[in-house]
Amino acid sequence: MITRRKLLGAGGAASAAGLAGAAGLLGSVATSGLAASTDYRALVVLFLNGGNDGNNLLVPTDGAFTDYQASRSTLAFSKASLASLPGTAAGHSFGLHPSLAPLVPIYSQQRLAFIANVGPLIEPATAAQVLANAVDVPPFLFSHSDQVAIQQGWTVTDDMSGWAGRGLELLPSGLRNPAAAVTMSNNRTLVLGKHSSVSFLSRDGSRWWGAADLSQPGSETAQAINRMAQWQFGNVYEAEYARTFGSAVADSTRFTQAILKATPPTADFGSGDLADRLRQLAMLLPMFKSDGLKRQVFLVDWGSFDTHTNQRGTTAQSQDTQFGVAAKAIAGFDTAMQSSGMSSNVTLLVMSDFGRTLRPGSGGGSEHAWGNHWLALGGAVNGGTVHGVFPDLRLGGPDDGDRGRNGRLVPSTASDQVGASMMQWLGLPDNLQLEAFPNLVNFNQKTTPLMKA
Repeated sequence: MITRRKLLGAGGAASAAGLAGAAGLLGSVATSGLAASTDYRALVVLFLNGGNDGNNLLVPTDGAFTDYQASRSTLAFSKASLASLPGTAAGHSFGLHPSLAPLVPIYSQQRLAFIANVGPLIEPATAAQVLANAVDVPPFLFSHSDQVAIQQGWTVTDDMSGWAGRGLELLPSGLRNPAAAVTMSNNRTLVLGKHSSVSFLSRDGSRWWGAADLSQPGSETAQAINRMAQWQFGNVYEAEYARTFGSAVADSTRFTQAILKATPPTADFGSGDLADRLRQLAMLLPMFKSDGLKRQVFLVDWGSFDTHTNQRGTTAQSQDTQFGVAAKAIAGFDTAMQSSGMSSNVTLLVMSDFGRTLRPGSGGGSEHAWGNHWLALGGAVNGGTVHGVFPDLRLGGPDDGDRGRNGRLVPSTASDQVGASMMQWLGLPDNLQLEAFPNLVNFNQKTTPLMKA
C-alpha cells in the first residue's frame, strides 16, 4: 500500500476529514471544462540578469553617433559593424549590436519595438533635478537585488508583490484563470500577487512527485497524491499548507498534461538554457489557449550581464556572446508564435536590473547605472519604431545624472509606465491602474503607445 509517509516522508500527525474520490483533482484538471477561446493573451517577460548594457544594444547612427563613440571609447562599435534598422525613429536612425542582427527582420516587419531610456521612477525627473536633489528617486539605485525587485514591482512601502502579480489579481473576473502567474525559476517577484499563488513551470512540468507520475492520473501513487491534496484540516496552519499543496499538485498536473499533448516547434532556437525555456513556452502556449485559459504572465530570467570586465569579446559571459544566444532564441520564439497563429496573442518583453555607464570601466566593461533600453516583440506590439525619448549620449550632458560625469542616464520613461501598458493590454481597467502601479499617481501619462489598441 502506498502511504503518505512513503510518498512525502515522515511528518507531523494530521487530523484529516474526508477524502476525495478517485477522479479528484487530477481528473478535474484534465477536463477543466473551460471553453476553448480565441480571447487568450500572454505576456512573457525575459529578464536579463545583472544589468544589461543597453547603450550597446541600440546605437544612433546619425550625428549622435559621434557622441556615442566619444563617450564609450573602447566599448564603442564602429558604425559599419552595427546591424542597421530601417527608417528613423525617436529623431534618429539606429543600428543594433551586431550579435542582434537576427532581430532586424522582425523590426522591419513591425513586430518588434524598442523603448528608450526606461528605468524606475517615483516621479518624473530630469538629470538637473536629480543632481539638485529636487525630486524623489528610488532607493539603492545601483544595487542589483534592490533594483531587480523595484523594476519588477516593489514599491517604497513594505509591499513585496510585483506589478504583474498585482495586475493579474485586478483583472475582471472573466479574464482570471488558474496558473495565471508563472515563473520558470526560483525568482518570482514580478508575478507575485498580494493574495494569489505563483505557479512554477519546470522542464518536465514537475511530472514526478516522489513515486507518483502525474502523467498517469489513474495510478495508485498519483491518486494518493490527489487525495492528500484535498484533505481538510481544522487548524489554520495545516489548512493553509493543504491549500498550497493542492495548488501545487494542480499546477504540476496541468503543466504535465499540456507537455504530453503539445508538439515541439520546428523553429531554430539555438541551444542552451534560454533556448530550452523559450522553446518550451512556444510549445505550451497553444495548449494553454486551447484549454480555455484567458490571461497568463511568465517570468524567464537568464544571463550574466554584470559586465564590469570583458564586456566585448568571445568569452561565454561577454555581452557579445550572450546577445548572440539571446537573439537566436528570441527569433526562434517569434517564428514559432507566427507558425502557431499565436503572434498577436503573445508579447515578449525584455528588461533588466538597470542600465550601465556610458563611460567604460577600468576592466573593459561598464559600471552600474540607471536608464536602459528595453524591447518588446509580438503581433500586438506597435513595432518598427523606438518609443520614448532617446537620451543625449554626452558625458555630463543634459541626461547624465552622475556627479562624476560617467554617463548614468536619468530615465525619461518609467518602468511602471511600460508595465502598465502591458497590463492594460492584458485587460487591466484604467481605473485600477494605480492599485497595481501606485507611483503612477505622480505621472500625467500612465502608459506608453507601445501596444496596439
